[in-house]
Amino acid sequence: MNDRSTALADPIADDALTRPFTGASPYDSYVHASVLNSMQQPLTDAPDEMGFLVTTQVMELWFTLIVHEWRTARVAFAKDDLPAAMDALIRSRRALTALNGSWAPIAALTPAQFNGFRAAFGKASGFQSAIYRHLEFLLGDKSAGLLRSHRGDPAVHEALSETYREPSLYDEVLGFLHRQGLHVPMRVRERDVTQPYASDPGVVDVWREIYAGPQHHPHLALGELLTDIAELVTRWRFEHVLVVRRAMGSKPGSAGSSGLAWLEQRAARPVFPELWEVRGDV
Repeated sequence: MNDRSTALADPIADDALTRPFTGASPYDSYVHASVLNSMQQPLTDAPDEMGFLVTTQVMELWFTLIVHEWRTARVAFAKDDLPAAMDALIRSRRALTALNGSWAPIAALTPAQFNGFRAAFGKASGFQSAIYRHLEFLLGDKSAGLLRSHRGDPAVHEALSETYREPSLYDEVLGFLHRQGLHVPMRVRERDVTQPYASDPGVVDVWREIYAGPQHHPHLALGELLTDIAELVTRWRFEHVLVVRRAMGSKPGSAGSSGLAWLEQRAARPVFPELWEVRGDV
């Protein structure tokens, strides 16, 4: 073996990498990896439960990042800062793409594999996720009933109540467009933002004007970015439907919901509805 091949095979010595830490490593102090890696506590011996726990926890982290970016974008729209808003939405699009890929470890669970640990989580269900509820409220999908379900945890309930009472991301988008000279109806701008957003023909007219105009206008780029986000959210919901359908069919959900039927109903709800309606008019 010549000197060159030996040098390639040997690890590179670097005293900075081998110097003992004083306490936890700086990496762990910043990322808290030891905390994250201690949070997987399977309750059964089923080999698939670990993958289910990790997948669910990873999704919670992606939800957290997406909510952060949408709040950042919402503030930017309120300040008429389109570049900052677009940057945040682009970051959220990347996070949504990663979120959708997170289904892979559990996407092919058979009923027998899922039943191997399903009883262990009792009445726990994904729709109880508080951070996912923040995500849906930011989309304009408000629900007083789903807010009430968190009353038993005062801190969580108060934080979620704040998102419930605030304008959604889409409300702020429409406010921004109105201030840019596009006529968003007053009934939309002054609506009760605690109610679920519903399509409005006046907003369809706004997007029709945008899409019929210059094809490289920043407002059209905004519409397409919002459409990307709406599509990725919808794909995540339908992927959820497919995973549940494959693992448990039409059995009732663990928290007493109708399970698959409830998920299918939620998946069918349009995100930013006028952006889809206008496409047949252009």
